[in-house]
Amino acid sequence: MHALLKLSKAVDRLNSLIGKYVIWLILASTVISAVNAIVRKTFNVSSNAYLEAQWYLFAAAFLLASAYTLLNGEHVKIDVIYSHWSKRTQTWIDIFGFTCFLLPFCVAILWFSVPFFLKGFHSGEMSSNAGGLIRWPVYAMMPLGFGLLLLQGLSEIIKRLAFLQGLIEDPTNKKVEKTAEEELAEAILQLAEAKAAKNHAV
Repeated sequence: MHALLKLSKAVDRLNSLIGKYVIWLILASTVISAVNAIVRKTFNVSSNAYLEAQWYLFAAAFLLASAYTLLNGEHVKIDVIYSHWSKRTQTWIDIFGFTCFLLPFCVAILWFSVPFFLKGFHSGEMSSNAGGLIRWPVYAMMPLGFGLLLLQGLSEIIKRLAFLQGLIEDPTNKKVEKTAEEELAEAILQLAEAKAAKNHAV
């Protein structure tokens, strides 16, 4: 179990790292959307590449951050009677749900999405829209995203089994940390302050 816990920690670190940086894709998508709107209204010029870039970035953010969402317990739950049961019962329900639903679903998506991605990659498939982008990068987000989600599901099972054995504390008790949005806002503020300081020095 100790070896499995090390694996679980490694998976958690990986998805934490990805989750903290993937929010920049949302910012990039927003900036592209704004620039596209300004150019279209000002110069009456637009491109399908801008629109597709927005879709690609949003899809990447959604899929790559799904494991981070599970890690932090922010996924959607239908909590009708779950909260009224003991922590031990809740833990067993989580293990059952991850094992019987999440993992098979991820495996099924991987089974179909990997050949789909490889086909698009080898053919160099392009968007059918005029001026559109190449398709395989966004196809790659499916196996990547669900692969990370599969790993995180395994990590959650390991942590809950370890909790039942008394080896670790309750993994659902998350430490209060800054959200990805707060970290992004701080990073932007720091960049702005550094730029202002540089301009002032000049």
